[in-house]
Amino acid sequence: MLGQLATDAKSNEITAIPKLLAMLELTGATVTIDAMGCQRQIAQQITGQKADYILAVKDNQPTLHEKVKGLLDEAILDGFEGLAHGYVEKTEQGHGRIETRRVWVSTDLVKSLDAELLSLWPELASVAVVESTRQDLADLGGQVSVERRYFISSHDHTDAELFARAIRAHWGIENQLHWRLDVSMNEDQCRLRTGCGAENFSRLRRIAMNKLKRWEIRKENGKVRKTSLRLKQKACGWSHKFLIEALLA
Repeated sequence: MLGQLATDAKSNEITAIPKLLAMLELTGATVTIDAMGCQRQIAQQITGQKADYILAVKDNQPTLHEKVKGLLDEAILDGFEGLAHGYVEKTEQGHGRIETRRVWVSTDLVKSLDAELLSLWPELASVAVVESTRQDLADLGGQVSVERRYFISSHDHTDAELFARAIRAHWGIENQLHWRLDVSMNEDQCRLRTGCGAENFSRLRRIAMNKLKRWEIRKENGKVRKTSLRLKQKACGWSHKFLIEALLA
């Protein structure tokens, strides 16, 4: 958790994202944002702060989405013949299903975009697609679901491994942050509604989450003990020594 900013009551994330980005040191970083943040002004700000972007493209940018989707789908059918591209494939098993993710990245396809459309997106240098194939382990002979998601980026290379890590890490935020805040700190059960109480406690939970994730409980032999966040919270309540270690982590 690097920063947090509440949206205005009558607004949405589009107005808050630029303010949040301005609070952060982004030089050399890759910023990933979902489709709502796929805005020209946001892309301009990211590159202006000397960072790169990978932005999800959906129907809120209909012209861009239609063009990028068409180019990538056709390139996959043709095996990216004659096009500079990168490719990586990974298969994982968990949560009762098998999932295979294939990532294609191309810089050459950007040249096929309309000049007018290309000029609207600052530093646009590559496009990418992630194809996810999922099948339930309990029904291996059943239906397989296939989904494709499309992205634009300022990265001027075809390192599909980098794209795969960045996109996977983006969606992993749900499990590594939001889910943990609910399960370990009961955030969804909080009924604070008065004044700035909800916002203040939200920040405090995230500060505590950062501290607990950084804190390592070690055994007598110096090796790190694998410990859940819930147990770390309890340990801080049981021991003043542990509490100080966590606060200083």
